[in-house]
This record gives sequence, structure tokens and C-alpha cells, in this order.
Amino acid sequence: MPRQSMKRGRRPELMWGLGLAESEMRQIIDGVGPGFHVRNFPEDALPVSRELEQEEKPSAAWIPWSVWSAFPESRKQEYRDQDETHRILIQDGEAEVEMEQVLAEGFLTAVDLPLTRPKIQDVMFRAKEVKSLYSDIYRMTEEIMLERELLARKTDQLMFLNKLLASATESLDAGTILANAKNSLGLILPVKVLHAAFWNTGSDNAADVEVFLNGKMIPASESEWIERLMASACSLGSGAVNGFQISYTDPARRPEYSLAPDQGKLVTMPLTAGHQTFGCLTLLCEPGYRLGKDQVETLRSAVNHVGLALRNALAFKEVKLRADRDGLTRLYNRRSFDERLVYEIKRRSRYHHDLSLLMVDLDHFKSVNDTYGHKAGDLVLRKVGEILSTVFRTTDLAARYGGEEFVVLLPHTSEEAAWKLAERVRTAVENCAFDFNGRNFSVTASIGVASVEGGSLASTDDDLVLKADKALYQAKNNGRNMVVVSGQKSTPAHNAMQ
Repeated sequence: MPRQSMKRGRRPELMWGLGLAESEMRQIIDGVGPGFHVRNFPEDALPVSRELEQEEKPSAAWIPWSVWSAFPESRKQEYRDQDETHRILIQDGEAEVEMEQVLAEGFLTAVDLPLTRPKIQDVMFRAKEVKSLYSDIYRMTEEIMLERELLARKTDQLMFLNKLLASATESLDAGTILANAKNSLGLILPVKVLHAAFWNTGSDNAADVEVFLNGKMIPASESEWIERLMASACSLGSGAVNGFQISYTDPARRPEYSLAPDQGKLVTMPLTAGHQTFGCLTLLCEPGYRLGKDQVETLRSAVNHVGLALRNALAFKEVKLRADRDGLTRLYNRRSFDERLVYEIKRRSRYHHDLSLLMVDLDHFKSVNDTYGHKAGDLVLRKVGEILSTVFRTTDLAARYGGEEFVVLLPHTSEEAAWKLAERVRTAVENCAFDFNGRNFSVTASIGVASVEGGSLASTDDDLVLKADKALYQAKNNGRNMVVVSGQKSTPAHNAMQ
């Protein structure tokens, strides 16, 4: 075989000699040519296991039989474990080692003495062929393993999507579909929470939004999620929200397990039907979690399936999303109040418990809008909404009645207790300082109170509203910033109820 010269800039390929005689060393160097560097270890300084791990791995190791046969089996195994190295046996013993034993000892081949250049070149050619063969086998093995892995992933994805589709279509209730979707998505993603929002845009291009939360939460977390979902509705929908209502996919979920939006990685996926976006899913995953490309594709397919199921559920129920809350104050709206009032009047007629109603009106509210602008007015309305949300019980219902007027329905509440609550609201509004664009101002409220005592004759919803309205009118006429109880003389804000 002709001798090949080493290419400029190419690093010589390392080979080892283990206990080679000086003559054997020179013959190997002469035989392999300039493309190789042969490092010989004396027989009394052969590398041990730690050195084998630390040293640069040679492509081949030339080992005389006299050296190899003196090794204990454990030492031989250390050299066999060097998979990157071809071991070449030099037959320097009196009896020739059979090829079967040569291979069993872990050698690529054996070469007899004397070490001539043709013999060495022949060994190197075999080593090159074996290396090429191993490379081909390794590459094909990798390709087969990759194809099997991809096939397994595709199979898992199809099984997942089939399961998701089956669970999504087994119900026509949007809450149930979302609860099932969370459980199914948990098979491929570390989903901690799944919330959703659906919207229906009216002729005025303002949307009524239905928010689906995973379960009951502490107020702070619930408020954050509502804000997040409303923002998604604004950005993905028409841009304006008229009002919203809240539903829970898991009402039994304990509030203390509430998770805020900043306690993980948020993934928001739009829900579309045709070319129209009608909602979105928001997933809260483990912090720092990164979605792989195949997971993104699977998630998109899953959301498309869930979106179709949700669209069908909404169509089946003939849901034209009707908001039961006011979009600005987040209190219940007039329609919700009217429905609840009829219900509570019927309950009072049956069980004869007390029922009270507060009618709250902000004094001189028009002057706030005229002086500071409508955004300042909105700020006031939102703050009053917060006050009404915190003062009353969960069994009470606070609603925006219209404009700057609010109502609070108080089941199982006497006239005196209702007056005390009204005074608390009036005081809270009066003590609230507003700062808008560096300008400070305050507002006051007039409140009318009407009650139906437990033992009194039946009353209609119109009667209760009319009484509260008249009491409010009296409070306005008598100077504002006061509470008036229906059927009594006006009660100034600073006096106690007699």
C-alpha cells in the first residue's frame, strides 16, 4: 500500500504501544506513516484505570501477547472497556494464538513478527474498514432509534388526542368540557390551572364575556385572574367589554389552593370557529417550563378539538352570552338584581324572614364628570363598587342599578341592621379620597332604606323598590349625604337611628 503523506494542519491520529520493544516501536512508526503519532508505554509504567479515563483515547493500541497474557483478568477488562480503541495483538510468543482466541480476548486482529510495512498497512486497512463499518452501524442505529422515538411520540399524540376528543364530546356543558380538558392536558403538560373566557360581540361592538374559573379562590387571586382574562377578551375580541359573568368548572375546589397568574408559566390559546375568535384558554404551567415543538403542535390540535366541543356546547344551550355583571364596577347589573329581587320576595313570602333594600346614589356626580372628566367619574364608580363588594356578606347582592345609582339586597336583615350597614357605606364613601391627575376630590352618597319585616303581609318587588326610592328622594331633598329609612323622618348622616 502506498504511503500517504499527512495533510497540512491535520492533527496526527494517536496510537498507543503497551510494552513494545524499541525495534517494534520503530517498525510500527515506519509502517503507519506520518499521519499518526505512536506513544509507547514501558512495560513497568502501563496506564491503569484512572489514567485510562483521563488520557486522550487512542484510535488503536499495539499490545504484545507476552504483555497481555501477564495481565490479570480485571486489568484486561479495563482495556476492553475502551470501546473507541482498536486493540491489535502482536504475536511474540513461542506458540501462535489462534484467531478464535484473539477475538475472544477483545482484539481486532493479530499480526506476526517481524512487523513489516505490508503487515502493518494491512492491519491499518482492516482497522479503517471496521471503523467505517461501526460508524455506519452506529448511524443506522441512531436513525432507527430516532424513527422509533418519533413513531412512539406520534402514537402517544394520537392516543392523547383521541382521549381528549372523547372526553370533550361526552358532555354539552362548557364547565364539564373544560374540567375534562384540564385533566387530559395534564397528561402531556404540567398544567396546574386552566381558566377560560368566552365572548359574544353585540351590534355596538362591545362584548359580553363569560369567565370560567377553575374553582373558588381567595378574592385577590380571583380578581387577578378576572383582570387577566378580561384583558385577553379585549385583545383577542372586539376590544371593548360591556359586562361579564363568572362560572366555575370545579365549584368544590377549596379557596386556599388558589394560584395567582404569576405563580407559573402562562400559556394563552385563542379559540376560533371559522375566522372568528370566540374565546380563549389560559393554562398555568410549572414555572420555567418550556414547550417543545411537538408539544406546541399537539397543544394546538388539542385546543382546536376543545374549541369545537365548546362551540357546540354553547350553540346547543343557545347561549348568547348574557352578562350578569357590570363591566366597570364588577358588581351585578340591573338584570341580575331584578331576577334576584323576585326570587327573594318569593322566599320571604314563604318563610317570613326579614328582607331589606338599600338604594345608594352618589351626590352631585355630574359635577365630578364635568369638572374632572368621565375617566375620573369611572374611577369613583369603580371605588364605590369595591366598597360595596367588601362591606356586605356573600349572601347579599350589590348591583349597579344605573348611572351613579346602586342597590344592595339584604336577605335576613332587619330595618335597624340595614340602616347600620347603610351608614357604614355612607361613611366609607365620604372618607374615600380620590386623586386624579394630581387633583384631589371627594364624593358623598345619599341612601334610602326599605325593609319588609318577617311577620308583615306579603309585599311585591315593586313595593320594596318604590319605598327605597322614596326614602332616597327624601335624603336628596333634605341635604344629601345622609341615610333615610322608608316611613320615617329623615335621619342626618351624623345622627344615630332613634
